Amino acid sequence: MAENEVRETGAGQGANGRDRREAAFAAEWRNAAYSCFSSGHKFCREVCPVMQVTRNENHSPTAFHANVVAMEQGLVSVEDTARDYVHCTQCGACELRCPNTLFTGDFYRYRTRTVDVVKAMRALAVEQGVEQPAWKRWNELTDERRNEPVLGEVPVSQDHVADWAARLDLPVGGETVLFCDCEAAFHRTSLPRAVARILQAGGVEFGLMREQWCCGGPAAEMGYVDQARRFAEHNVADWRAVGARRILVLDPHDYIAFTEDYPRFFGDEFDFEIVLVVELVAELVREGKLALSRPVERTVTYHDACRLNKRKGIHEAPREILRAIPGITFKDVDHVSQWSYCSGAGGGLPIERPDLTAEISRRRVERAAELDVDTLVSACVWSERPLSEQGAAGERPVEVMDLMELVAVSAGLDDREEAA
Repeated sequence: MAENEVRETGAGQGANGRDRREAAFAAEWRNAAYSCFSSGHKFCREVCPVMQVTRNENHSPTAFHANVVAMEQGLVSVEDTARDYVHCTQCGACELRCPNTLFTGDFYRYRTRTVDVVKAMRALAVEQGVEQPAWKRWNELTDERRNEPVLGEVPVSQDHVADWAARLDLPVGGETVLFCDCEAAFHRTSLPRAVARILQAGGVEFGLMREQWCCGGPAAEMGYVDQARRFAEHNVADWRAVGARRILVLDPHDYIAFTEDYPRFFGDEFDFEIVLVVELVAELVREGKLALSRPVERTVTYHDACRLNKRKGIHEAPREILRAIPGITFKDVDHVSQWSYCSGAGGGLPIERPDLTAEISRRRVERAAELDVDTLVSACVWSERPLSEQGAAGERPVEVMDLMELVAVSAGLDDREEAA
C-alpha cells in the first residue's frame, strides 16, 4: 500500500488498525519526529537524567520521536508505547542539546520539542484509556481534594491549604496574589512562610486566593488535560473575583503552568502578569529594599531547577541572591554543566517510578558532595524532598535548603530562630 493510502485509511479505523486519533497525532508531530529520527545523532541521551540511570533506549528522547514515525507507518499503537513515555522528567535538557535547536538551515528546520511530544503522547494515551495506575490514582485524589495528595503533617484539603500562613496577617485578594503550590502548602510549609515574610519586609503588598486549587500543571504533564483545564479555569476565576492582576509564584512548576499551559488554555484572555519570586527577591536585594545582613556560615552549591534553567533560561537571579548573602562560601557549577543534572522529581516520574527519582537524586547529591559543601541550595520545592532524602542518606551528608529559607535567615526573618 502506498504511503498516502496508509495515511488516508488511518484517518478512520484503517486496515493497519490505527484509529483517527492516532493518525491525527502522528500527522501533527511527524515533522519534528522525522527531523529527530533522520538526524540520528543521539546527542540528547547523555544529558537525559533517566537515560543516565536506565540505559534503556526505549526511554531516550530519540525513541519518543521514533515512536511517532512508527505510529505514522502503522507499526505501533499508543498501547504499545505508552509506558515508554513515563520515563521523562520533562526537564528539557534534550531540547537544549539537540542540533535541531542549536543550528539553522535546510535540514534543521524544526526546533526539538520533546517535552511537548511527551505531554501530547501521554494525553493521547489517557484519552484512549491507556492509563498508568499510579498516575490515575494520583489525579483522582487531586480531583477529589482539589490539591495534590502530597504526604506531610498538614492534611490535604481546601480547609488546610492556607494553614502555612497562620499569624502572618495576609489579606484575601488584592491586585497581587501569592500562589503557593501543593508541596509547599502541605509539606514544606517553612518555604511559603519564608517567602511571605521576605516579601512583607521588602514592602511588597500581596494577598491570598479565596480558594486555591492545584495549578493543574502536574495533571497536564501526566496527560490529564481536561482536569488541568478545569483547575486552571477555577484558579483564573478566583483571581478575577478578588481583583488580582499580578500573580507571584514561588515554585518553578507553577511558573511553567502559568506561563505555558494557561496561555494555551485561554489565549489572549489570559492577561495576568506572572512574577517568579526568585527574580522579584533578587530585584529587592539589588535595589536595597531587602537587607541581607546576618552572616550565614555555610559552604553551598546551587542546584539549577530544570524548569528555571533549562526550560526558562533563568539561572542568574538565584546566583545573584546567593552572592549577596554574607558568610556564604559559594562553590558554583555553571548552568550549562547542569544541563545533565536533575532531581528526578518532575513530569510525574516520582509517582510512577520512585526508584528512578531516588537514584537520580542520589547522583545529584553525590555530585554536590564532591565539592565538599555542607548545603545544596535549591529554588524548586518539588526537588527538595527527594534531594533531602538522599542528602541525609549519603556517606557525606548534605543538607538541602531552599534559597528563600537562606534569604530569610540572612534577613533575620527565620521562624525557627524566633521560636528558639
